[in-house]
Amino acid sequence: MLFKQEVAMVNKLDGKALAKKIKVELQKKVQSLQAKIGRPPGLAVLMVGDNPASAVYVSNKEKACSLVGIKSFGKHLPTETSQDELTQIIQQFNQNQEVDGILVQLPLPKHLDSVSLLYQIDHSKDVDGLHPMNLGQLLRGEKGLRSCTPAGVMRLLQEYNIELQGKQAVVLGRSILVGKPMSLMLLEANSTVTIAHSKSHNWEAIATNADILVAAVGRPEMITAEMVKLGATVIDVGINRITDKTGQSRLVGDVQFDSVAEVAEFITPVPGGVGPMTVAMLLQNTVDSWSQNLEKL
Repeated sequence: MLFKQEVAMVNKLDGKALAKKIKVELQKKVQSLQAKIGRPPGLAVLMVGDNPASAVYVSNKEKACSLVGIKSFGKHLPTETSQDELTQIIQQFNQNQEVDGILVQLPLPKHLDSVSLLYQIDHSKDVDGLHPMNLGQLLRGEKGLRSCTPAGVMRLLQEYNIELQGKQAVVLGRSILVGKPMSLMLLEANSTVTIAHSKSHNWEAIATNADILVAAVGRPEMITAEMVKLGATVIDVGINRITDKTGQSRLVGDVQFDSVAEVAEFITPVPGGVGPMTVAMLLQNTVDSWSQNLEKL
């Protein structure tokens, strides 16, 4: 048993450590360019309502911004905020030259249409990388702001020198947040990509063919060792809170970490894997958007 634990430790892709490294790099970039641009980068995070998880996420993002040197333009709005009111606020931030990135924290209250609000964000300030213009640029292989979670996964794979070209990649999940952009980024890296989802037949068998397996389905510990190819790289995007028989709650991913770590060559832990990379890429996108101002000088 001790040996198995040691193997699992060796195989972990440490997103927390890499995110810290990226933040230091961004801090240095901000310090070096701020005098030329004349102001720090700016990020506006809009939160509507009193969702406790969202409040934690927003607080963590603001702390990360402060560390890097990004100015926060956060707005915490009441639950009853209307679609028109939120649209007007987004338009104000679109026009604000001190704001380089705009993020609407999800989920929103049910009376708000998140998709139409996303369309209102200037695509050059869409640091979530979900505007149709940015997704279209990704599809075409052009430069643009990339969706944070899949971009974080790609950066993590790069850091550990994991070969993607010619490899069989399977993405479990087809959401616009992760599954679809993740598939496009892997395809861009010359992987052979398969997308499996809830309507796929024999998705378990499809998963066993993967050299690179990305789990983004939101079902706690759904992926077992029997579904993973020996020596595969397993990326666990899931973040699920479960409660055991004693009433203790803990975070788990979509992958049964302990058993899968025995067959995978590389694996991301939950927490500490993909999650910190998502925030790091949000900061990266904000600084990248801000640095475009150099071209205007």
